[in-house]
Formats: sequence, C-alpha cells, structure tokens
Amino acid sequence: MTKPSLPELLHAAVSSVGGVERPGQVTMAEAVAHAIDDPSHLLVQAGTGTGKSLGYLVPALAHGERVVVATATLALQRQLVERDLPRTVDALHPLLRRRPEFAMLKGRSNYLCLHRLHEGVPQDEEDGLFDQFEAAAPTSRLGQDLLRMRDWADETETGDRDDLTPGVSDRAWSQVSVSSRECLSASKCAYGAECFAELARERAKLADVVVTNHALLAIDAIEGAPVLPQHEVLIVDEAHELVSRVTGVATGELTPGQVNRAVRRSAKLVNEKAADALQTAAETFERLMELALPGRLEEIPEDLGFALMALRDAARTVISAIGATRDKSVQDEDVVRKQALASVESVHGVAERIANGSEWDVVWYERHDRFGAALRVAPLSVSGLLREKLFTDRSVVLTSATLKLGGDFNGVGASLGLAPEGTEGDDVPQWKGIDVGSPFDYRKQGILYVARHLSPPGREGTRGDMMDELAELVEAAGGRTLGLFSSMRGAQAAAEELRSRLDVPILLQGEETLGELIKTFAADPKTCLFGTLSLWQGVDVPGPSSQLVVMDRIPFPRPDDPLMSARQKAVEEGGGNGFMAVAATHAALLMAQGAGRLVRATGDRGVVAVLDPRLANARYGSFLRASLPDFWYTTDRNQVRRSLAKIDEAARADGR
Repeated sequence: MTKPSLPELLHAAVSSVGGVERPGQVTMAEAVAHAIDDPSHLLVQAGTGTGKSLGYLVPALAHGERVVVATATLALQRQLVERDLPRTVDALHPLLRRRPEFAMLKGRSNYLCLHRLHEGVPQDEEDGLFDQFEAAAPTSRLGQDLLRMRDWADETETGDRDDLTPGVSDRAWSQVSVSSRECLSASKCAYGAECFAELARERAKLADVVVTNHALLAIDAIEGAPVLPQHEVLIVDEAHELVSRVTGVATGELTPGQVNRAVRRSAKLVNEKAADALQTAAETFERLMELALPGRLEEIPEDLGFALMALRDAARTVISAIGATRDKSVQDEDVVRKQALASVESVHGVAERIANGSEWDVVWYERHDRFGAALRVAPLSVSGLLREKLFTDRSVVLTSATLKLGGDFNGVGASLGLAPEGTEGDDVPQWKGIDVGSPFDYRKQGILYVARHLSPPGREGTRGDMMDELAELVEAAGGRTLGLFSSMRGAQAAAEELRSRLDVPILLQGEETLGELIKTFAADPKTCLFGTLSLWQGVDVPGPSSQLVVMDRIPFPRPDDPLMSARQKAVEEGGGNGFMAVAATHAALLMAQGAGRLVRATGDRGVVAVLDPRLANARYGSFLRASLPDFWYTTDRNQVRRSLAKIDEAARADGR
C-alpha cells in the first residue's frame, strides 16, 4: 500500500471536524512537514480561522515521531485533547494504518495528591498534620469544596484540576495538591501506585503526542531534570506568549511571609541554634522590607546584601540539619520534613541568587496594598536560554496569529534567541518565517480608525476628549463594544463615565468571573465589556456582539516597569534602539492581539478604534500599524460613525 500524501491526510482530518480546507492551512501543513523532515525550525503566522491546529497536527502525526505540543492557555489544551486530536486520530487511522496515542501532561501541582487528601496538610504552627475536612466548617465555601473534591477523587481518572467542574478556589486546591518539591516521591509514598501525577507521566511516555503548557516546557528547559519525555518535534502554539511565560518561571521572589513560613515549618525539625539563626535572619529581612520603596535595584544596598547572605547561610544550615536528623515525635514526619525542606530551599535559592549578583539578572522591590513588599529577581533576557535549550536536537515549530511584527519575523525571532532569518553559521539555528495569511478579507470586513484629533494620553488624569469620543463611538455602534484599556483604573473610569451617559449595559472586568462576563457580553449585542490585559488576548466572540473594539491608548510598558526598562537600557548599551526593540515590540504584540478580537468569523464586520493619536502621528506609528491586520485605515471620525451606524442597522435588521 502506498503511503498517503499530506493533502489526502489533511483532507480527511478537516472533513472529520466538519471544516473546509483553506489555502493557508495547506501551505502551513506543507511547511511544517518540510521543517520536521529537514530537520529545521519554523515560525508560522496563521491568522484566526486558518485552522492552524490541524495545520501542524496532521504533518506531525504523519511523520510518526513523538511530538510535544505546548500551548499557553487552558482553552487550547482542552480543544486539542478533547476535540481536535480524537477526531484527527480517528480520521487518519485508516490511512496511516496505525492509531497515534495522545496524552496531556502538566506540572505536579495541577493534580490531586492522594496523600494530602487522605492524610491531611502539614500545619505551620503545630507538629504533624491537621485534617482539613475537620478544620473547615462543612457549611463554609471551603468546606463544601473540600467535601466535593473528596467525592470527586473516587470518580476522576485524571485527578487534573481542570477536569473538576465547577472549579474550586486556589485556597481549596492548595489543601489537596503539592508542588514537585513537596512531593514525597512515588517510591516513598503510600499512594505512589495510584498517584495521578505519576500516571499522567506514564501516559505521556507512551504517547505519540504530548500536550503540555508553556510553563512546564520552561521548567523542563531551566531545571535540567527532564520532565517531558524524549521527543523529536516540538510545536509551540500561542508562541507570542512563550517569552513572558518562560520569564515568569525563571523569576524568583522573596517576601517576609514566605521566609516566616520557612522558619515555622523547619523550627521543630532542627536544633535550636540553627532555628534561631534562621529566625534572626528572617527578622532582619522583614525590617528591611518594611522600608522598601518600589523600583529597580541596580546595585544591592549593603544592608540588604548582608541580610540576604545571612538568610542564605542560615537556610543552608537548616537544610543540612533537616537532612541529618530524625524526630519520631513528629507525626508523619516525612511529609512535614518534605514541606519544610521545600520552603527553606526556595528561600535559600532566591537569597543566594540575589546575593551573588549577576549582570544577567534584574532585581527590584515591589509593593502591593494587600500583600506588602516583595523582592523579585528575573533574567534580563531569556533569549540565550531558549536558543540553547529549545533549538537543539529537535525540530521546533512556533505558531501564532501574531508573530510578524512591523512587517517581519526578526523581532520575535530575536526574543527567542534566533539570529535574523537567513544568517549562516555552525552554531546558528536555521529557521524560516512564513505568513500563511487569513481566510478573512480584512480590508472589506474591518476598519482601523485612529482618533488623530484627540490630545495625546498623559500619565496622569482622565482625558475628557477621549471620553467624549468613546461615548459617541459606542452610541453609534448601538453598544456591541469590547473596550481594551491599558490600566484597570482607565477601564473603571470609562465604565463609570459611560454608565452615567449612555443607556447600554456596561460590564467591567473584576465585577464577575471572566467566563461569566464574556458569556453575558456574547448573549446581548447591546452590551459592552470593558477590561484590561486578559481581554486583549482572551476573548473569542464572533457575530454582532463585538462590532467595535476600542483601545484607549498604545499599550507601551509602564516607564517604571523594572524589567522592561532594564531590557530597553541593555539594548541601547549594545548600540540598538531599545525603545523599538522592547517597548514598541511589546505594544505591537498586544495591539495585534487586541485588534484580532474584532473579526472572528467570515461574516463579522466592524471597527477597531484606537483613541491615541500617536498611532497616526508618531514615527513609530507605521511600525505598529504594520503589525495589525490589514484593515481599511482612516482618521475620519464622521466616516467611522456612519460606518458603525450602518453595521448596527444591518445587525438589528437581522434581528441581532
């Protein structure tokens, strides 16, 4: 029997999900197949509606080697495992004459821990464990969640938090889960043979396709100990998120609360001298943090340096002492010991990293009204790490609707550690960037309107002319507005102002869960939804409910953002344009994601309105506009009002 061709396989897969093949999807599948066979690396920009999941799954399954697919969001992981992969495997099985297996793998804390569930949680202030089911009143929300999880533990096959419906709070989940550092290990745990996390790992070892998240991919790269099974192909979907997710995993934090927890957890397990030394170091650190002012620490102040070295040395002594002593009076000592070790090792690791200092790290203080002060450390760049860990010994395909910024892939490529496309060299990963387009006719379906006549946004105060413009646009659209704001304060001010001016419902992020807000927004076309960052990237509402997408300003990073400003300065010191490489690229990515909320289906029509004249007037405006879908562009406010009114009229005529 002859081997089936890629077009045959793609046709079978697309038919199985009730879709139609699109030229961009075919181009993408061929490029992915070539990158896997070559082997080389590929960046693919695939617009909304291209069908990119099948565009990479079909060639990956046809190749026959193990593939890891890493995504940023839970929604896409679920779509892959519950819809796309089962249907694709069923469709390809008769043609391939084999049935590829697939599995989901996440970090350990995402799985229910049977030991915690049955034996209880170590208490900070007491010896041994406490029974969380006894401690939580059965009538309280926490108590009800815990009882529901106990019942669920007998039914679930995965123990995966995301399979628990409805979900539970982080506080409730923390009672029944452990981090990898806190885990006793399967060989020492009474429940090791039934462990959900271990079972997920075993399934992943046997699978042809392993679906995971960016965070676990980062942990696998950073920590050296492999978490993911050996694989020949890595596909990173939602790849525009990868750098920020890897940065998040590589960021360390020290807070007085965290240090005090480590002191309490370890005090009963070590000798008095070691416990006192850690307690004293913790008190010194806490006093310093009470005086901490937010901002970057380009040099570590002398008093903080001494405090961190004291913490580091005391933590190291405690770690050694915990490993060398046993205390039979402590109930379920191994669990208590493991949790204490995890806490103290975390303190030791971050204190040592900051005290040692590195030109490749950025250190800063943060202060939250609710949580107090925190000392944070993050890598200046993760590009070297990604180049070394991601692009060796396997083919890597990175895909997203937004990878081509300012007209090419080199900006995103640089953030991933890739030299400009076409650069030759022995140690230079070879890659290609392709834009397979979109099935949508953006110039006919959408308008990009820039309110050129408005005053430019300043750092302080509300913009009266911007509020007037926003109210007029929303009124012309008959509601139907997704408002994307660069700050929560801006979103709140706009919601408050428009609620007093207009007779349309205004939903505000934070007043209800995001899922409920989006559901309400989609159900009633007259409704508007205002919010910040997660709305720029997380809303998929095709149809008449979202016919006006408004951005209040270009979403540059805050000037006082320690990490972004440090990265910008580093580019400038290297002779580059720090503003364009960091701030403008960050803004372009967010704006491209935000503008992508408008056209989600072939019948969608609408306007993306940017209420920031700098997009039309500033020199960098053309770079930002080149990163957006190719909408029809105008600065004519009257034209836009007429267009919105027509779109609203057509939708109402259709009864929507």
